[in-house]
Amino acid sequence: MDYNKIKETAESYRADMSAFLRDLIAIPGESAQEEGVIKRIVEEMEKVGFDEVVVDPQGNVLGYVGEGDKIIAYDAHIDTVGIGEIANWEFDPYEGYETDEEIGGRGASDQLGGIVSGVYGAKIMKDLDLIPEGYKILVAGTVQEEDCDGLCWQYIIREGGIRPEFVVSTEPTDGGIYRGQRGRMEIRVDVRGVSCHGSAPERGDNAIFKMADILQDIRALNENDAEDSTEIKGLVKMLDEKYNPEWEEANFLGRGTVTASEIFFSSPSRCAVADGCSVSLDRRMTAGETWESCLEEIRQLPNVQKYGADVTVSMYDYDKPSYTGLVYPIESYFPTWVIPMDHPVTVALGEAHKNLYGDKRVGSASTVEERQARPLTDKWTFSTNGVSIMGRNGIPVIGFGPGAEAQAHAPNEKTWKDDLVVNAAVYAALPKSYVK
Repeated sequence: MDYNKIKETAESYRADMSAFLRDLIAIPGESAQEEGVIKRIVEEMEKVGFDEVVVDPQGNVLGYVGEGDKIIAYDAHIDTVGIGEIANWEFDPYEGYETDEEIGGRGASDQLGGIVSGVYGAKIMKDLDLIPEGYKILVAGTVQEEDCDGLCWQYIIREGGIRPEFVVSTEPTDGGIYRGQRGRMEIRVDVRGVSCHGSAPERGDNAIFKMADILQDIRALNENDAEDSTEIKGLVKMLDEKYNPEWEEANFLGRGTVTASEIFFSSPSRCAVADGCSVSLDRRMTAGETWESCLEEIRQLPNVQKYGADVTVSMYDYDKPSYTGLVYPIESYFPTWVIPMDHPVTVALGEAHKNLYGDKRVGSASTVEERQARPLTDKWTFSTNGVSIMGRNGIPVIGFGPGAEAQAHAPNEKTWKDDLVVNAAVYAALPKSYVK
């Protein structure tokens, strides 16, 4: 491959990519409201010469270049979160802004920049004849990730019958190559009580008091150590080979966590003992943890055992319709995934990056020093569609995307034009690097 030609071609599309991203930012597209964004992506894919562009029944846009039975895919979720408190923004989140270096607006980093670099990376492949024989390239703009990460790819794989050889997640990586993430799940704990008049609480069974005991046990899971003398051993135990055969990858990804995120109650009145109390738990999982192990961990807590049949521990489901009206129910379980450092996909992306830009992270003038203080190969703190692609379906995933993880869901969100160019170039070089 002529790596200088790839870089030159990517640079020649800087203005086109910037304009495309500004257009996408200007279209509000929260989860299940992405139709306008999808239409704009279809328009750009057709303009730059994709061979086939389809929108599936769930509303995902699937753009193809090349011919072949094997597929290499680039995934970008194109929904965004809301804007939050508008007073925290220094500019209009949908009008955005542009300088010589930056583009600002909701979705700039998380992760409309990813679809922009993906589309133009595929165009460069077509321009320079970089698609390996027997392969076609899929660039997917996927929906509902912010509400339910991985739901879109569960549909694409299971219902669409599309199974790529591997997928590049274009979520923001701060110039790094990311090879995994902790998983997560949404747990609900329900406690039953018996109501009575508040003037004589001893006649009832207060569900809130029972939940208070259980919450202390849940807090202990998150905060305790794992010494032999500790009754409720903390989740930190999974970093130790004594408790976890996958302890090495757990140390790479980081320990699991659990926290109470919501609380609900039922009571006849403010003058009565509560007869029900429920909490939602945000559970982050490291390597070696599963949804079954996490539920059982809660069920075995001393105070859950103490209250016995009055406590139910379960996992949430997600069944919100997409913007097309399609409902595709799924459990709120988002598995941990990690691709080995020596996996052919990891190696190929590393080689493509090295041949184009070297073996350190790159970035614009304002970001490069901070980025190069970090290893090139790392992992995400947050969750991605990889939970379904690799976590549920075993398809290898590697991460490399424009923008910064810290910009996700934050006010005054921005990305960098240099990232759009660099990512498009690396995407273009990757397939032949992999097939070689």
